[in-house]
Formats: sequence, structure tokens, C-alpha cells
Amino acid sequence: MIKNLLFRLSIACIALCSVIEAKAQGLNWAKDGNSYYQVASGEIISVTLPKTERKTIVSRGLLTPAGKDAPIAVRSFQLSADGTKALIYTNSKKVWRYETRGDYWLADLSANKITQIGKDKPASSLMFAKLSPDGSKVAYVSKHNLYVENVDGTESKALTTNGTDRMINGTFDWVYEEEFDCRDGFRWSPDGKSIAYWQIDATRIKNFLMINNTDSIYPYTIPVEYPKVGEDPSACKVGVVDIATATTKWLNVPGDDVQHYIPRMQWVPNSNEVILQQLNREQNESIVYICDAANGAAKPVYTEKAKAWIDAQDEWKWLNDNNEFTIQSDKDGWSHLYRISRDGKKETLVTKGNYDVVDVKLIDDKNNYVYFIASPTNATQRYLYKTKLDGKGKLEQVTPSILLPGTHSYDISPNAAFARHSYNSATVRPVTEWMNFTTGNPFTMDGSITTQLSKQEAPKNKVEFFKVTTEDGVEMDGWMKKPENFNPAKKYPVVFYVYGEPASSTAADTYGAGRNWLYAGDMAKDGYIYISMDNRGAPVPKGTAWRKGIYKNIGVINIRDQAMAAKKLLATNSFMDKDRVAVWGWSGGGSSTLNLMFQYPEIYKTGIAIAAVGNQLTYDNIYQERYMGTPFPSKEAYVKGSPVTYAKNLKGNLLYIHGTGDDNVHYQNAEMLINELIKNKKVFQLMSYPNRTHSISEGEGTSEHLALTYTKFLRDNCPPGAK
Repeated sequence: MIKNLLFRLSIACIALCSVIEAKAQGLNWAKDGNSYYQVASGEIISVTLPKTERKTIVSRGLLTPAGKDAPIAVRSFQLSADGTKALIYTNSKKVWRYETRGDYWLADLSANKITQIGKDKPASSLMFAKLSPDGSKVAYVSKHNLYVENVDGTESKALTTNGTDRMINGTFDWVYEEEFDCRDGFRWSPDGKSIAYWQIDATRIKNFLMINNTDSIYPYTIPVEYPKVGEDPSACKVGVVDIATATTKWLNVPGDDVQHYIPRMQWVPNSNEVILQQLNREQNESIVYICDAANGAAKPVYTEKAKAWIDAQDEWKWLNDNNEFTIQSDKDGWSHLYRISRDGKKETLVTKGNYDVVDVKLIDDKNNYVYFIASPTNATQRYLYKTKLDGKGKLEQVTPSILLPGTHSYDISPNAAFARHSYNSATVRPVTEWMNFTTGNPFTMDGSITTQLSKQEAPKNKVEFFKVTTEDGVEMDGWMKKPENFNPAKKYPVVFYVYGEPASSTAADTYGAGRNWLYAGDMAKDGYIYISMDNRGAPVPKGTAWRKGIYKNIGVINIRDQAMAAKKLLATNSFMDKDRVAVWGWSGGGSSTLNLMFQYPEIYKTGIAIAAVGNQLTYDNIYQERYMGTPFPSKEAYVKGSPVTYAKNLKGNLLYIHGTGDDNVHYQNAEMLINELIKNKKVFQLMSYPNRTHSISEGEGTSEHLALTYTKFLRDNCPPGAK
């Protein structure tokens, strides 16, 4: 679920359209770790560190096909293992969220020739093309079938032939893509003789029909294959297809294909085995299988059960000559890294202590270290730490938090020699430096973060971070942006920004804190206090109990936490005007806004809810069942947490906004909520955006109109300025 619209300003929403981009927006490092590749001035170049020496790898001339006047625009690329070929992705088009289909060209650097791959297929229909390990072939998906051909564009062969809109080979259906982040659905075997791929059977999934009323005289429906809460998901299985014969051997993973999910799969290095993760329908039991590709036999090597949910694994890293692999689990109360023996008989806890591993950045098997992002003492910030990979070391902080408090990220070279270090905070614009990672020093002081910060102008009106403890004993982190020329003797209106669900947090110490991108103006100058806080259930490094305390309680615990924290702030800060309190949010934040307005009308006088889930039973099964449990045998938790249940309690000023073309949170939610408000004679305002999706960004003038609508309603109903 795209949970809050900060994603529109975040690099986290850059499309992961290829193998290279699938590295979490990371650098395209060379194998030796001493250089990286990038697109510059329409060419593909290599940059050797530390002197940043640049060399052209694929020239504009080579990127210009015969008969064309201009080079192709490189969206992304991948190089063969020997560096003699470059597979280039271009002419990309969107599939749901991201631009994952397009055209591919193969540049042969030795022959100085460029050839289109899949030239007999429709334009912009190829997905996830990948070179074989020996660089002789390219495999790709087109129209839900898997193909392979030689790098010179000859001998195209269909490896699957039954692909349709509902029988999906090598990629995924809507809900797998949206909720498991699954897009690229096939993997070359290490020997290049076969390919393992997902097959999604969505033939029994019902269509949700959206209606287009504006693009023709007669309206028409747009069907979206969409499994709602309580509906069975698509059947899923993994097969291994032989390149020579185009025959598929299915892996014999136990259990009903419909009542289980397979969110992760990859080859075990240097073997003919596949490792995969299977989650049950409730997503509270995870089994890791190692499967023999030759006979399909599946052996469970790691099982985990939980009272709440278990997340899909990140990519497994193999250690100790491929005799061990890594997993991340929060089964001991904190999210930690473990190493598991290939036969499943030995388990080693690598990271130890009362802290969460937020993101593993590098596993340096050679030097026995793992580097990861964590923040043991401040959940709003992020720093780099390391510890011994054998589990016998202490936690060591790498980032100097005293000098640079805030949020840090690192892209570390495979050999742990270099790193790109990025830093920002609520008061520091994003800055980046190149480091000698061995010494921890920047390449040059001119390019260091320290030097760059000395040139930044300090903000005049800083964001303040605070902690608030509710009457339930829950301590929450938050930030507050006070008005310019703030006078504590006066009273100011308060606007709360909320999200509140397990997919996103809002109170991080990042450069976006305190800024309302949807407000057409400057809230601080206009005289608003702007606040955001993270409730229980927010994905912040406070341990398992904090993150998963919301299980089966979305719309209840998170709403009470937000309301009680707001109540405490209003009671203890005389400069906050209790008669001018507003709340707003988008998607899950829109749902939270509705629930806050309906369940705690004595606190919140004005609300703006955008693209909200008004009825949890209308949302997709993977997301909602993960956090709320399956609706069997009872739907009570869903009803109890849904805004429509409490719509009759509306007292304040409500603006509801939704796009009619939202394939994620359907406009159906708006109409169900509207009916409930009408039935209870509740007056409110509605703004519908025809055919706009969940981002409400399509069409000329849309974003500007949305901002103006939002801002006028807020100013009219929660007037700015001191009193």
C-alpha cells in the first residue's frame, strides 16, 4: 500500500525498473569495488576511486542505432561479467506504480554494435531483461510469458506459452507487486542452463471495476484484478524451465498454492538448488525451503512462527563457502540478523542487544563484519553500526552521531574500501561525501560533509523534537514546527499530520520534518503550529512489542495513541488553541484522520482526509490480513477499526478527497463513507478527482488545485495566526 504521499518527494519512489535499479537505488559498483558505473551526458561511464577518474564505457555513438540521428536514452543498464556487453533499458512505461516495461538493446563493446532485443515484440513490452551468467543470452518477460534469445537478437524462444492477463509468468499480479514489492519474477541459474520463475494464477480473482466518465461520451469500465479482504489470493508456484527444451519442472513446495504466499526466491550460489520463503495466508508462519531444481524436492531448513505477522525476507546472503545464509527476524523482541546453516541445524545470532537492525548495508565475509543502520537510543534518527559477523563481537558505532545528529545512509563498495555517505536532518539539507571506508575519512575536505555544512545557512525557525507520554503510559516521539515570531503568551492553531499504520512513520529526523508540502504557502509564517507523532505500530526501531502491538487493532490502538498524545500536548502547552485543532493525512493517514475526527470529536475540530480506507473490508487481502488477521471466523476487528463505523459521531469540519481512478484504495471507500454520513445527516465537504489514481497527480493543474483546495479549507475552518 502506498501509505503516505511523502513518497512523491522521496527517492524511495524512484522506479526499480531493472536488475541494476533493484539495488535499493544503490550505486552500480564494479565487482572489485574500486569503481562504479553511471550514466553521464548520455553515455555510460566508469568512475574509478578515489581519484574519480572517468572513462567512457558505452559512447553516444555506440548508443545510436543504425538509421537513427540520436542515441537511445538510457533508463538503466547492466554489464556482462566480462565487461564486453551492456544490456540497456529504455523507452520505459508504467505498470501500476513503476516503469517496469520498456525496450532493451544489447551493446557489444568488442564489435562496436548495438542490437535491439525482442524486436519482434510490441514496443515497450519487455520486462526485467537479464544477461545469462556467461553473457551469451538474454531472458525477459513480455505479455506475461518468459523468453530467451541470443545477445545478437537471434533465435528467440518462448520458454512459457500460457501467459495471459491472469496467468502470469515471470512477473506478478497487482497485489504481490503492491504488498510484497515483487516485480522481477525470474532468476537465471548459476550455470545459465535454466531459469527459476514465479507463476501467478489469478484466474479466479474478481475484477474491481473502476469507471471512466470523462474520456468519451459513453462511460466505460476499467477492470482491475484485485483480491479484497477475505477473498482467496492468487495461486503461486515456482518452476525451473530448461533453456534447451523449454520444459518446466515445478518445485514441490508443500501446502495449498492458494493459501500460501511465496514472496522471495533465489538460487543458491554455485548449485542447482533454489531457496525460497513461504508464508501462510495469515503471514504469521514463515518456512524457508531449499529445493532441488532437478527433481523439485523441497526441504524445510528454517521455520518461524509468530503471534503477529512475519515480514518477507530481504535477499539472503550466503556465507562460509555457501554453507550458511542470513535471515533477519524479530523473534527475540528485536529485529536481528541471524546466520543459518544450509541444513538448518545450526543458528547463530549475529547482532545482539536491545536494538533493531534497520537495514543491512554490507556483509563483509572476508573481514568478518556486518555493517547496518540502527539507532538504539533515538528512534527518529539513523546511524551506521558494525559488529562481528560470527556473532562474537560488540556493537560498534561507525557514524559520529554527536557531530552529525540526524539520518545517515551509506552505499558501501563490495570490498568495503569506499562508501558514499549521505546525511540530512530536520535542519540540514541532504549532503553527500565520498569516503575512504577503511579509514573513515572523506576523499577531500573540500567535498566533505563538514565543509558542505559550513556553507549551509542555519534555519531561522527550527523544528523541535519532543517526547510525550500519554495517560496510558505510551511514550511517543514527535516533531513540532512553531510559527515564526512565536510568542508563548499567545494561542496558535495546531495542525497534526498523521499516518498511523505499520507501513510508514512520520516523526523522523529528516529534512522533510516540519514541512507541509500540500499547503499553498508557509504554515510557520501564517501562524500555525505543525506537529507529527509516531504511535504504536509505526515501523520505527523500538522493538517488536512496539511495532506489532497494533496487530488486529488498526483503527483502535493507533487512534487512541494519537488522540491521547494530542490531548496531553494541548493540556500542557497553553500556547496551543484547543478550539483550533486540525488533523490531516493521506491513504492510511486519511483513514487515521477520519477515525480521529469520528472517535475523538472533542479534540479534533477540522480534518482533511485524502484517499482513505473508509472500510477495511474493501482493501486488499495481503496488506489488511497481514496486520488485522484473516476475517475468519469473525470480521469484528475490521468493523471496529473502520471509520465508517464511527461516521455518525462527526461534529467538526471535514473535507474528504479521493481520486475516482484510484486502483489502490478504491473510490468505493468514499461512497461507502458518504452514504454513512448522509444517513446520519452529517454535513461535510467532498472533492473528487476524476480518473486520478492514489497519488492524485495526473492531469494538468491537478497538484496545484489539490493544494489550493486543501489550503483554503484549512484556513477557512482552522484560521491561522495568534490570538
